[in-house]
Amino acid sequence: MPVSDRILYDVRDRVATIAMNRAPVNAIDHAMIDAIHAAMRRAEADRDVRAVILTSALDGMFCGGMDLKMVAAGDALDLRRFVTKFYIGTMNIQYEMTKPTVVAVNGPARGTGMTLAITSDVVLAADDIDLGYPEIDVGVIPAIHYVHLPRQISRHKAFELLFGGQPIPAAEAVSLGIVNHAVPRTDLMDRAFAMARMFAEKSPTIMALGRQSFMRANDLDYRRNVENQIETLCNIFNTADGREGLQAFLEKRKPRWGE
Repeated sequence: MPVSDRILYDVRDRVATIAMNRAPVNAIDHAMIDAIHAAMRRAEADRDVRAVILTSALDGMFCGGMDLKMVAAGDALDLRRFVTKFYIGTMNIQYEMTKPTVVAVNGPARGTGMTLAITSDVVLAADDIDLGYPEIDVGVIPAIHYVHLPRQISRHKAFELLFGGQPIPAAEAVSLGIVNHAVPRTDLMDRAFAMARMFAEKSPTIMALGRQSFMRANDLDYRRNVENQIETLCNIFNTADGREGLQAFLEKRKPRWGE
């Protein structure tokens, strides 16, 4: 059932499914992230829910990233408010959740779409999609990924992905440890539901205490470091190349970088 014009929400067999539903690419704006956060809090508060799936209701598209038209229309303060809400808000919600989250990536994931995936507990992806960090080509940085990706896959490979901007297929994302499993598209939601049900069948008390302990043990100043990356991201948007990259993207042309 819709809980807003951006999100579909359904509960079955103790699993809540949250599906982004903003055509054409689920671009993340204030309303979208508010709706995602509200749905996550709703699932957390519901005693009948023991696991959560986050996915997309759009055929062949998970999330294309931040709504850059929204960014272009605002000022520096608007940007700071948005990225703080998205990065810090999303991390804090996931950090405090007592229920596991499975993300089912059913289409390309870029930028903030990758953030939604990596802040979850388990990531499944359709085996015919690709994932990536194209921000460098739009004159910005994939802020949160500077913090987690080097720890997850190695500093050198992370640098290549984050500063090269090239997408990688789902199978490679699995081999790097970014994605748990790549499965046939037709099986994706069944596999995601089966995994969520596996978690939902565990003791809710042990799951809650164990997940909270797991999150604390693996924080490693993660959230503090993300705040530093947000500061850098906001500073970049105030540079000439930052503005040029955004404008070039909106005008669908190659950016003309400064010397």
